Amino acid sequence: MIAGVVAVVLLLVIAAYASGGGTDYGAGFWDLTAGGAERGSRPRWLIDHAMEPVWEVNNVWLIFVLVIMWTGFPVFFQQVFVTMWLPLALAAVGIVLRGAGFALRRPVRRLAGRRLYGAVFAVSSLLTPFFLGAAAGGVASGRVTATTTASTDAWANLTSLLFGLLAIATTAMLGAVFLAADARRFDAPDLDRYFRRRAFGALAAVAVLAVVTLFVTHGDAHHVWHGLTHGVGLLFVIVAALATLTTAWLLTRPSGAWSRVTAVGVVAASVIAWGMAQRPYLVPTSLTVSEGAGAPTTLRWLALVTLVAVVLVVPAVAFLYWLDTHGELEGLTDTDLRQGPPTTPR
Repeated sequence: MIAGVVAVVLLLVIAAYASGGGTDYGAGFWDLTAGGAERGSRPRWLIDHAMEPVWEVNNVWLIFVLVIMWTGFPVFFQQVFVTMWLPLALAAVGIVLRGAGFALRRPVRRLAGRRLYGAVFAVSSLLTPFFLGAAAGGVASGRVTATTTASTDAWANLTSLLFGLLAIATTAMLGAVFLAADARRFDAPDLDRYFRRRAFGALAAVAVLAVVTLFVTHGDAHHVWHGLTHGVGLLFVIVAALATLTTAWLLTRPSGAWSRVTAVGVVAASVIAWGMAQRPYLVPTSLTVSEGAGAPTTLRWLALVTLVAVVLVVPAVAFLYWLDTHGELEGLTDTDLRQGPPTTPR
């Protein structure tokens, strides 16, 4: 019972990272495709302005995923990291390079340096979700087992490729939807139109890739395919499809209100559908939740720590997002600094 509860928590945290971290990766994708220095200056200005206050907080969810896997499901953790060490190592390198590129590209004075660090940030934003998605595809297709050794076939197969492409498309969709909303907040109608068009394109790509992936899993990951087309998994597939249509409709509305919520719903519902489709397995047909779980005492302590984290971390993160979306985290400009502190009338 406790192992099942912790497994659900793990799935929800993965969904949180896919939604929050995916938005940041998507912003990096649009930075990569923005064009040259002159043509891409406006989109990149918005990307920098939107990401600066909160983007690093999304790594909280990734750390939480690793902690739950390591302590709650050590057998699963061992199998995944032994078999998938190369794509996961590349993803980890991408996360580090991405952060360094984003942090260093603005203070560097030379144009060549800015371009270099900007390219590192943008390319890492593309490759990191791909490798994470490819590793997830290897798990979904049952290629991670106790006897499997690290090989390219474990993650360089059709299912993994489609999972990787889906990861890129969903992050691009999230990034475009959130950037369009920030453009409206910053009163930049040209950028609002710019990112809305790209959000439509990314939504279409997500829909097409999802259908193709469903057909491929029928032969390559039959257990997951069956779970996605029956029961709770099918329910969340329907939720994801409805959220996709709702997001597309909201993007046609002048205000675009709630489009960010429904876009997150697309990604979260898709991740949960995948997790529900794998039941009762962590690795389809070879490792169940109970077989991969740690000691009951460890699971109970992990559940307690998770409860404490939910009480302390989730409200803090929600408040941070609220401050950001309400313009309370805007940095001081040079004009603000020159004005000095406000004077109090006597």
